[in-house]
Amino acid sequence: MFTGLIEEVGEVVAIRPSGDGARITVRSPLVVEDVEHGASIAVSGVCLTVVGWGGDWFDADVMRETLDVTTIGAREPGDRVNVERALRADARLGGHIVQGHVDGVATLLGRTPGERSDEVRFALPPELSRYVVEKGSICVDGVSLTVAATDGNTFTVALIPTTLADTTLGIRVAGDTVNIEVDVVAKYVERLTVAYRHVAGEAAGIQ
Repeated sequence: MFTGLIEEVGEVVAIRPSGDGARITVRSPLVVEDVEHGASIAVSGVCLTVVGWGGDWFDADVMRETLDVTTIGAREPGDRVNVERALRADARLGGHIVQGHVDGVATLLGRTPGERSDEVRFALPPELSRYVVEKGSICVDGVSLTVAATDGNTFTVALIPTTLADTTLGIRVAGDTVNIEVDVVAKYVERLTVAYRHVAGEAAGIQ
């Protein structure tokens, strides 16, 4: 589990085909200070498992499904990525509950710079829009953010100076794609209430 509070902006060193997936090498000096085999590390919001490391880098294997449904497959050497180690049981949960299980990819539509923050608007896959609510939490490229506004299949967030300086969201431009993980609580609520909503619909004569 993660918090969406980015510890470091790392750099993709290489991404190489490996079986049906790929192996990615990320340079991230802070993260490898206490890394161990099998450790979970979120790379731009994607939970990956460490399979090797040395010096200031670590390797992780990426499954074909992950390559297909996230932006990891489009990464190239030199690309910057947000990196976060898994949450310690004795640590404060400063962001929100992030699993590192990406739900889809969103596209940055526009950025409005402000005096103290930037407002950034994204287009969501239609099937995810029902999970995104104003003032709710959302994870964008591994960054825990609060939704400032929603409009159909789009949402807007405000990026404070720290987020702009310490994550890759400060350099993203219109047309860029980002990994999205919606709030897992919303998905559980939907799953748990679907039977009750069906019964209620039948009682009201709704087919």
